[in-house]
Amino acid sequence: MSEPDDSRRPETPALQLEGALWLQSDAGNLGGHARIALLEQIRACGSITAAAKAAGMSYKAAWDAVDAMNNLAGEPLVVRSTGGKGGGGTALTERAIKLIEAFRAVEREHRKFLARIGENIEQFDDQWRLIGRLAMRTSARNQLFGTVSALRPGAVNDEVQLSLPGGQKVVAVLTRESTAALGLRVGSEAFALIKASWVMLMSGPSSVRLSARNQLAGVVESITRGAVNAEVTLALPGGTILTAVVTNDSVTELGLAEGEPAVAAFKASSVILGVSA
Repeated sequence: MSEPDDSRRPETPALQLEGALWLQSDAGNLGGHARIALLEQIRACGSITAAAKAAGMSYKAAWDAVDAMNNLAGEPLVVRSTGGKGGGGTALTERAIKLIEAFRAVEREHRKFLARIGENIEQFDDQWRLIGRLAMRTSARNQLFGTVSALRPGAVNDEVQLSLPGGQKVVAVLTRESTAALGLRVGSEAFALIKASWVMLMSGPSSVRLSARNQLAGVVESITRGAVNAEVTLALPGGTILTAVVTNDSVTELGLAEGEPAVAAFKASSVILGVSA
């Protein structure tokens, strides 16, 4: 089987280290960038209505945020004035102005800190993507990482092909909405989730014809028998491990043994695709 042609794949955008700051009080989270931005708009506009619009918030959400900040700060940060020639307005207290200045100063230093980390970690892009994949938690036993090598759109469902490190392909069928929500395109990284109970096994090269789109050839690495079922791990080219749960009788009837070739088969509809956040 030929190796994937990497030259045809779009370059993956470089990762950048980002972080968010939050202000914490004994009573809870005072807020972060969004609430500080709201305070800045109130200072600039002198009106909660105009400030909410500039900050991309509803009038009610803006006042809810202001009330929460006032309560958590233990003293007013925003004060309202009513009546008068101008019809009243909204203003910041001196404490709120100092809070904005302090937050922005810390934010600048925080960005310098993140930039230094990103520059000093060798191959940061690859390392961070791997950290993200290792942190993923799912009940699916099989988590296969790969790159989207083909995408066939349909009227309702899309067919997405994922190339594994060893060159074998996994095909998944998902809705067009899911494809769009995940941002899938040729060249993007993704992982396939397949439950071990969804995987069928065939022993050695077989002429059996199945409706299952996915048929991955490998070598039996281990067999762990239980009271009724057995867990069989299959080593695929490129180092990928695939696990199947079959009955003990099936292991015996198929003649499965460590070091012997076998084929794992599963339907495209049984594959769940995911991407790192």
